[in-house]
Amino acid sequence: MIRFENVGHRYGMGPEILRDVSFSLPERSFQFLSGPSGAGKTTLLRLLFMSLKPTRGLITIFGKDRSKITRAELPLMRRNIGVVFQDFRLLDHLTTYENVALPLRVRGREEASYRADVIELLKWVGLGERMHVLPPILSGGEKQRAAIARALIEQPRILLADEPTGNVDPQLARRLLRLLIELNRLGTAVMIATHDLGLMDQVDARRMVLSAGRLEIYD
Repeated sequence: MIRFENVGHRYGMGPEILRDVSFSLPERSFQFLSGPSGAGKTTLLRLLFMSLKPTRGLITIFGKDRSKITRAELPLMRRNIGVVFQDFRLLDHLTTYENVALPLRVRGREEASYRADVIELLKWVGLGERMHVLPPILSGGEKQRAAIARALIEQPRILLADEPTGNVDPQLARRLLRLLIELNRLGTAVMIATHDLGLMDQVDARRMVLSAGRLEIYD
């Protein structure tokens, strides 16, 4: 689905954050992205989500050269990529249900066409009884599951999760990991950016390790 070939990226005239990064992200794959702080994980995720363009190299996304994707085409292509941000990015004045449904509302969908899907998804992530609660009332783990549900509501082909267990205790981290594994078994490709080695040890999955802007892959 996505291929990087000798990709490099720098901000302005600064040093390269990523250097000669090459990898492919296949359908239904599961992988971890790790590395020390400042190694370039967030930059790589932004390139995957198409919020950045590479300084050099080739990125192919769903068969299209990233450099040839127009601004008008971006929103439609991004629907194939769900993102779970480390800081959740939930809107405090909207209920859990409304936060999850927001991407569909923004597209102009009538609520009757998606209400059942949102409710089913909230039940799947274990928030069926919390759908009418505002985010400030939710625990950190509940906010994370709400963020996952919102990233999944458009049924993306890929889910990018940025430190999804960084703000929860180890028991809840394992529960969230099981949720992402189940999602992968249902057909969605998953990439988890994390520095938690204990989390990675629980799954036999590909590890992509960034160090000083260079990528090593361990299958």
